[in-house]
Amino acid sequence: MNAATAQLVTLTSGDQDDVDYTAVGAAVNQISSNVGDFSRDVKMLATLQEEDNSGQRLLDAARGLIGAFSDLLRIAEPGTTEPRQNLLAAAGRIGEASQEVITELGETVDDLDRIYQETLLALAKAVANATASLVLKAKSVASTSEEPVHQDRVISSATQCALATSQLVACTKVVAPTIGHPACQEQLIEAAKLVAKSVEVIVESSQTGCRDDYLLQDLGSAATAVTKALNDLLLHVKKAAHQTHASEQHEDAVDTIINVTDRLFSSVGDAHEMVKQAKQLALATSTLVSAIRSQAEEHTDSEAQRRLLAAAKQLADATAKLVEAAKGCASSPNDSNQQQMLRTAAEELRSATNTAASNALKRRLMTRLESAATQAAASATQLINASNQAYKTNCNPSSNQQMSTAATGLDQQIPTLVQALRAYQRHPDSATAQLALINACQDFIQPASRLIASSNAAAPTVSDQSAALNLHNAVKNMSNAIAELRSAASRAQEASTSLEIDSALDQLRDLDQDLTDIKQAAVTDSLTRLPGETAELCSSQLGTTSKTVGSSMAQLLTAAAQGNEDYVGIAARDTVNALKVLVSSVRGVAATTDDKRVQQAIIDNARDVISQSIYLLEEAKYAMNDPGNPDNQQRLSQVAKSVSNALNNCVSSLPGQRDIDNAIRLIAQISQSLANPRFPQTDRSYQEVQNDMSNATANLNQAASDIVTSSRVTTQHLSESSTRYSQHYEDFVHTGLTLAGISKDAETQNQIVGGLKSVSMVSSKLLLASKSVSADPNAPNSRNLLAQAARAVTESINHLFSICTQSAPGQKECDNALRQIQMMASMLDNPNEPVNDLSYFDSLQAVMEKSKDLGDAMTGISNHAKKGDIDEFCNSVRNFANSVCGLTEASVQSAYLVGISDPASEPGRPGVVDQTQFSRANQAIQMACQNLTNPASSQQQVLSAATVVAKHTSSLCNSCRLASSKTANPVAKRHFVQSAKDVANSTANLVKAIKALDSDFTEENRQKCAEAAKPLINAVDELTTFASSPEFASKPAKISAQARLAQEPITQSGKAMIEGACNMLQVAKQLAANPKDPSTYQLYSHHSKSVSESIKRLVANIKDSAPGQQECDNAIEHLNLIIRDLDQASLAAVSQNLKPRDEKSLKAYQEQMINSAREILDRIDLIRQAAKEEPQNLGHLISTVSSYFEPLARSAIGSASRTVNSKQQMNILDLTKTVTESALQFTYACKEGGGNPKASHTHGPIDNAADDMKDVLQDLLQTMEEAASQAGVVNSMIDTITKSIARTDERQIDRMTIIENLSFVDHQTNMVRLAKQIARTAQDMISKSTTNVGQLGVLANQLTRDYAALANASIGAASATSNIEIGNRIRTTVQDLGKSCIELIQDAGNLQGNPTDQYTLEDLNDHAKSVQEKVSYVLAALQAGARGTQACINAASTVSGIIGDLDTTIMFASAGTLNDEGSDSFADQRENILKTAKALVEDTKTLVAGAASNQEQLAVAAQCAVKTITRLADVVKLGAASIGSDQPEAQVLLINAVKDVASALSELICATKNASGKSVSDPTMLTLKDSAKVMVTNVTSLLKTVKTVEDEAVRGTRALESTIEAIGQEIKAFDSSDDVVKKASAEDLIRYAKPITTATAKAVAAGNSCRQEDVISTANMGRKAIFDLLSVVKGAAATAETSEIRLRALNAGRTAAMTYKELLEHVHQVVLRPSPEGKQYLAVISRKVANAVTELVQSAEAIKVGGTDWIDPDDPTVIAENELLTAASSIEAAAKKLALLKPRQQTKRADENLDFEEQILEAAKSIAAATAALVKSASAAQRELVAQGKVGSTFTQHSVDDDGQWSQGLISAARMVAAATHSLCEAANAMVQGHASEERLIASAKEVAGSTAHLLMACKVKADPGSKAMMRLQSAGNAVKRATEALVRAAQQTKEHNDDESSLTVNKRMVEGIAEEIQAQEEILRKEVELTNARKRLMRIRQDRYKDKPQDDNSPSSSFS
Repeated sequence: MNAATAQLVTLTSGDQDDVDYTAVGAAVNQISSNVGDFSRDVKMLATLQEEDNSGQRLLDAARGLIGAFSDLLRIAEPGTTEPRQNLLAAAGRIGEASQEVITELGETVDDLDRIYQETLLALAKAVANATASLVLKAKSVASTSEEPVHQDRVISSATQCALATSQLVACTKVVAPTIGHPACQEQLIEAAKLVAKSVEVIVESSQTGCRDDYLLQDLGSAATAVTKALNDLLLHVKKAAHQTHASEQHEDAVDTIINVTDRLFSSVGDAHEMVKQAKQLALATSTLVSAIRSQAEEHTDSEAQRRLLAAAKQLADATAKLVEAAKGCASSPNDSNQQQMLRTAAEELRSATNTAASNALKRRLMTRLESAATQAAASATQLINASNQAYKTNCNPSSNQQMSTAATGLDQQIPTLVQALRAYQRHPDSATAQLALINACQDFIQPASRLIASSNAAAPTVSDQSAALNLHNAVKNMSNAIAELRSAASRAQEASTSLEIDSALDQLRDLDQDLTDIKQAAVTDSLTRLPGETAELCSSQLGTTSKTVGSSMAQLLTAAAQGNEDYVGIAARDTVNALKVLVSSVRGVAATTDDKRVQQAIIDNARDVISQSIYLLEEAKYAMNDPGNPDNQQRLSQVAKSVSNALNNCVSSLPGQRDIDNAIRLIAQISQSLANPRFPQTDRSYQEVQNDMSNATANLNQAASDIVTSSRVTTQHLSESSTRYSQHYEDFVHTGLTLAGISKDAETQNQIVGGLKSVSMVSSKLLLASKSVSADPNAPNSRNLLAQAARAVTESINHLFSICTQSAPGQKECDNALRQIQMMASMLDNPNEPVNDLSYFDSLQAVMEKSKDLGDAMTGISNHAKKGDIDEFCNSVRNFANSVCGLTEASVQSAYLVGISDPASEPGRPGVVDQTQFSRANQAIQMACQNLTNPASSQQQVLSAATVVAKHTSSLCNSCRLASSKTANPVAKRHFVQSAKDVANSTANLVKAIKALDSDFTEENRQKCAEAAKPLINAVDELTTFASSPEFASKPAKISAQARLAQEPITQSGKAMIEGACNMLQVAKQLAANPKDPSTYQLYSHHSKSVSESIKRLVANIKDSAPGQQECDNAIEHLNLIIRDLDQASLAAVSQNLKPRDEKSLKAYQEQMINSAREILDRIDLIRQAAKEEPQNLGHLISTVSSYFEPLARSAIGSASRTVNSKQQMNILDLTKTVTESALQFTYACKEGGGNPKASHTHGPIDNAADDMKDVLQDLLQTMEEAASQAGVVNSMIDTITKSIARTDERQIDRMTIIENLSFVDHQTNMVRLAKQIARTAQDMISKSTTNVGQLGVLANQLTRDYAALANASIGAASATSNIEIGNRIRTTVQDLGKSCIELIQDAGNLQGNPTDQYTLEDLNDHAKSVQEKVSYVLAALQAGARGTQACINAASTVSGIIGDLDTTIMFASAGTLNDEGSDSFADQRENILKTAKALVEDTKTLVAGAASNQEQLAVAAQCAVKTITRLADVVKLGAASIGSDQPEAQVLLINAVKDVASALSELICATKNASGKSVSDPTMLTLKDSAKVMVTNVTSLLKTVKTVEDEAVRGTRALESTIEAIGQEIKAFDSSDDVVKKASAEDLIRYAKPITTATAKAVAAGNSCRQEDVISTANMGRKAIFDLLSVVKGAAATAETSEIRLRALNAGRTAAMTYKELLEHVHQVVLRPSPEGKQYLAVISRKVANAVTELVQSAEAIKVGGTDWIDPDDPTVIAENELLTAASSIEAAAKKLALLKPRQQTKRADENLDFEEQILEAAKSIAAATAALVKSASAAQRELVAQGKVGSTFTQHSVDDDGQWSQGLISAARMVAAATHSLCEAANAMVQGHASEERLIASAKEVAGSTAHLLMACKVKADPGSKAMMRLQSAGNAVKRATEALVRAAQQTKEHNDDESSLTVNKRMVEGIAEEIQAQEEILRKEVELTNARKRLMRIRQDRYKDKPQDDNSPSSSFS
């Protein structure tokens, strides 16, 4: 609020017209949005104050602050008459009141902070004093000025300076109490900059108006004093975030050592740089040693003294080693061993530094983290408040929902962070407090990033501008705070890794003590429930948390097994955090129950959990200390089981759980009694007992159904229904045994008892599932498992009922079917979770198939009843029941998918794994394994179970593979892969056992199956537990009330179907009993018809409710409306009627366009995926994207309306319309696809439409970003970088953002390239900041794009590296680089806004250097990951430079200017060349071997190879120079030979880099071998060339051989890769094709002459021609519109190269063995080359024609259009100039009747506007003629045809219109200024009319008279004519008025009449002569204009002369 107050003061400082009211509104919005929370928090704190009076004092202070804010807002209200000083005074009172509130809160500042604030206020007063002195000096200067204008300027600037200073003092008072906050610092700096600017204005205005040097000198001194005072103030403000304490005197040295060692590590390979860094290191350690010794001397504790001195000695020894190693490196700079020794010494020194100054280093890191956490918490509060304000006016429900959810999530994290902060501040040296703060900060980053992302997504659709701006500012501050927090937490984490387990153990012991206290409170009845605690809530939380603890334990075991200390610590932390929640839940349960036994049981069990967890962590710690011990895993597993048992006992202690446990125990006891059943005695009849059995069956079935229903209510209802079930079960078993006792048949008795056992087993499972739901109602798939268990109970009951009851045929089957269907009915009541894995379209397919089965069953029931075939009747009834159940399940799944796809529902967020799928697979596998081992299972059932196992295990393995690629957690990666292997291996063993059982169905084989199933079940269980971690969880969708309405058509149809099916079964029972009754058949037919109708409705409703279809239709309608709006805006722009929109500034419009476009772009791939396979997400995404088009179009129209240039206007509108149209096509394609994965024919169009939309969006974004960056708008760039940083930190990898299947080396290569580009851009920004500030925006854009690409590559690199530490280092260095990039871009934006701001210029230089430094850290991290491959990358870069240098040398040699500077002959150089080449061969062998060796050897080999090739290039250049410039071809031959070697080495280095660490069979190894062969070939060729270059008889032949080999290699390289290295156009391709023709002619001539000079010349020329051609073919082909044209161009280029190579080969044969036939054949081959070149040129033409944006610059039609547009722009510029003109100041008395000059200006403006519209209409007409074919769209250069002449006429006419309009504007300007006559104006106007007539005639020559374009053109021409006539009339009136006035003047002077008459006559004669001359001149001008044109009577242009 204080920062907003300061901003309000600053923003309202200028004139009322210049105030940015949107920004002022945002400041007011920020104050108002925080006042509510402030008031609530103050009331709560006042209530909690323990002292009697302190709470009241706090309230009074808060009232004072609120009152001060109220006064400020009242005074600042627009239109108020309050003086400015009152506003400043009110702001000052806010600062005082803030201080009072802070004091009353108990936030007492320490002495250092108090001194800081006092100094700040004193410095502000010093600025005020210095400014007062300056103002006095300025007044003195003003008093000496003679001109009032200058005097006023000086006084005005002095007044403004005084006011700015008052504002600065007021702002200082406001923000001083909260100066630690960055926003407050920013506002104070802005206020200081305003003062600095006003001082500059004083000095400037004084210098222009004063000539007194002494006064100016005094003024300059006073200005310097103000500047110095301001500098002091700003420096003090910058210290606010970096306050240093006296105790931290040696921490700077520690920082220097850390930074310099980083730089030294990154410089390995550059000995000079390493030695330089070692010197800095030695100086820093020397300082640190002195500081530690001084500290030791001050200590009184001898033990502490001893430790400090020992540390100092260790540091000194390490420094001595470093110095020795540096000396060795300096003396042998090329010795890699010496470099390695220096690196090792530096590592030891760094380690010693950490040991010696660990406390200081950690304190520095923790202090930084504390500050970052404080800022993050404050910024989070602001962002939450801003998002709540924006929520009210956001018109996008989806983004609103996401923003609200994210805000709630972040709000819940703030208390945890604040608590950790407070704990750390109380105990800063406590390791537990430090780790708690680190963990709280790391947990805070993800929800904060989520809110930042969702706020950015919501911003474009917030209609309240102030709220939107406030949200944007809050996001910016939060992004900065999170960037700092992320960096600080990462650094602190690195320094504290080893303490995680110890800290966790300490916290667990504290929890144990807490439980002891809770138990004591429970015993003494002093345990009270906390606000909001309920038994239901605490029980649910306890059950949920128990699973979280279990999954954390699984993570801990995995990390410990892998020996990963970092992740053991993280898992220990997660376990402790989960146990804290568990203890809290236990306390809540104990406090909300009155049952003492429950209290004691749950607390004791919780203590057991804690004690077992302590034991587990101790074992994990032991395992990490002894990682090689084979017993570790077993011990850890045993302890983990103990923890799991303790957790189960704890959950079982819950009140509801106890009831269910009692029910389970009862069922277990009854089940045991069934082992030796005792049949009760009864005297009742069999029929009576059978009726009892029927009733018991119905009751038990209903009880099972009640359990499922009550699971959706509360856990209490669930436990009650479970108890009822156990009671009904007891009755059921008793009745069943009674029935068995009545039956005397032993077999029947055994069957009934077996059926009872089966019901017993499934009943236990039902109650276990019930217990699971009671413990954790929100567990994934838990309710589905419960429903499945209930259905299993029904099936078992039906089976038993069939055995033990005797009834009429078919009756039992109908009753069983009824029970089965009724059990399914409840599923349709609330379909809010998935019941299977089917997609929407799979569900629809299932409904269709089941409906067919149902129809067959319905027909079968009636037919078989008629025939009396009871067995088939029963089968039909069973099929009927199964079909209805299947239909119901598919309907429920469809209804669920329809519900979650509704835009009103909250969409789910995918996780690393789908935990529901894992749970379903686990259940299915367990059931299948159970069927395998069930003795009652048939062979068919066994095979069916095997199929289920195979299906689900395969699904699990695929899910594990995907999860491994998604998670960024390396421990989880490995665990998922290992789990997949375990599941796959167990499945393979089980399948073997099943095959054995299938071939021999014996009990022994069945037992083997059972044994083989156990490992599979265990593996799946462990995997499911591990995957249940919250880290991997997806967020389930929430179905809204509106979505439930959308579900109703499906659920109602399903219920109607079930009702009809039940009625049918009731009638079917009657049919079975009485198959001949017609009325029964009629009733059956009636019910079957109702079932059929309901199924038809069901199918229709599912089809009609297809997810996303309605949303697509809405989006299509919305997009069409937007296209219409854009069309109207375009028409208005063309006719100059687009009125400027004043709602926002141009910058704001541009920003909104960029933000909207970026949000759309981010979602295209998600929509693409949804349209192909995820229908449930399609509606959400389409609705969200559609909502962004309205702000996009609105801001595009607004941006165009505020853009001056009409071409830019049309470009913005056209691009936006193109984007909208492409979105429309994409939406049509998505609607067609609908998310159906089987509709593969729609996937191609979806992909094409998505790619097209991305392309046009990229074009729009690029255009807008360039325009915005030039204006200094950088917010969108900062948002992009912030998103990129956040993406690197996500635990779940977005696989769409990184390129898969790339190795670490590939990512490393890409990252090195991007990092170097970023460093170059930063350097360019430093240079442009002083020379061309306008270019900073372009560079900032480039920096943003490069960083985004670097961040994406870093994700891939971090996941590809096997070393976790390297991965973390890459991630953190890239994040730090991003933070520096943001600061640099912010400076660039500020500097563009104020290019003279020296403070910003300094900041930009500092931050640019920081970016370059951070780049070096990124490179160092990459080098640490793979030093050898990094050396290869550097080597390839160096060799590329050598090749470039050789190309330059070839240019000099070709020109004959490569002269020998020494006296050595070539013979002297030959030996050097040969020796160096042989050395290079040896280095090549070492390099190839290095690919299979370690990274160090590879690095050394690469460095040696580079040194040798550098030396070889140098000696070859000397050798070429020694040949002499009189033999240029020989020189070129020699240099080409070494260039080939360098190129081959570059390829070899790249191949070595890619093959490094790969197996021998890897394809990259084959590439390496091929590259090595080419290298050897080229070196051999060089040696041959060196030996023969002086031999004139053979050197031509050698040149030819070398060129043929080189061209062959180049063609091979061309074929091997599709990458486009160099951009090129079709024109480039044509231009590079021509030299091949020349080279071909040269080759034929050389073949005919056989002269060596000709041959060598041919070889050199041909080589260059082919190399140049192949270098541009790919680039040009890439611009082709279609793949056919692209392939044609590539093939043409390749064919040209191949045929030319063939020609050279034949020339070579002819030269060696000349023959007439051979020479004749040269002509044949040359024709083949010519044909190839022709095809190449034609393919280039095809590229041009295919490209819609290609134009021929020499086409007269194009020239005509360009000239028309140029003329239009020119006229618009003239019109703007007219608009700025004002009539001259009249010195004579004013004419009260008419203001002729105003009339003239208005008329001139009308003409300018009319001519602009005319020329645009002419342009449209010309385009129409081209489109109609009346004018050719292409032309030939052979002759100037009719179209060309017509175009020339049009061009000249357009130029005449533009020139005449300019002349008119100049005449109007001169006239109103009094410098020209009315005659000139009238003549100019007539010239405009004449040129307009010419233009109309030029267009009419070929136009269609009735066309719209010609009608518009004619209308525009008439408008020009009318405007011209109006101007002439106005000018003539002026002339007549002036004539009258002058005649009055003559009449008054009759005395001098004669003299005047003579003068008048003289004037007439002179004017007549001038008129005659003027007419002649006009005639010559017109003749000259057309004298060069061809004369043609039919030419339309002839009419102009």
